[in-house]
Amino acid sequence: MPPMTPMANLFGKNPFKSLQHHMRASLECAREVPSLFEALSVADQEQVKSVMERIFEKENAADELKNQMRMSLPKSLFMPVDRRDLLEILQMQDSIADTAQDIAGLLVERPMEFPQALSQPVQELTQSCIAVCEQAARIIEELDELVETGFRGREIVKVEEMMDELNLLEDKTDEQGLEATRILFTHEDEMKPVSVMMWYQIIQWIGDLADYSEKVGDRLRLLIAK
Repeated sequence: MPPMTPMANLFGKNPFKSLQHHMRASLECAREVPSLFEALSVADQEQVKSVMERIFEKENAADELKNQMRMSLPKSLFMPVDRRDLLEILQMQDSIADTAQDIAGLLVERPMEFPQALSQPVQELTQSCIAVCEQAARIIEELDELVETGFRGREIVKVEEMMDELNLLEDKTDEQGLEATRILFTHEDEMKPVSVMMWYQIIQWIGDLADYSEKVGDRLRLLIAK
């Protein structure tokens, strides 16, 4: 292993590794969500339940990492970042895992029929939102390099470009979410009112996966700007 640079020595033990571990765990929760809708599209409720159980297990693991980081984070940090900034990023990451859990829980607590008109737009929206989660995770993985370079130089430019791409990806999901909602309301007369409400909520929650991922990038952008 190459010797640590003076800058790395300066930061030494820092919470960025914990933040990365937690983001990976949150991403694992989100990655399971497409499987929920794949199972729902073929009316396989047992598989929906199986995926839900995996999500709940992974969300619990993410919660453990979150709690460990909160307990181990010192009140003051010898770093060019504020403790509150790190906790805000952690909260946004945790919201990704929580939202995946919410989607899974609803689909099991209230078994849902997948309207044919919604199947493709909802699954495409889900895949796009996971892509936003993946991009946010790639940005968090750059924290090591940001620390090594003292939050300056080419690495900052690279991360800012990645955050710009994150924003563009999230914009696409906004458009897809609006289209899925429009299709839902176009076919609402063919559905029970409660089902319309539930599907509206599900579409919103799928979009939240991307929204929280974008907020991870936004919080990091603010952190860097300081």
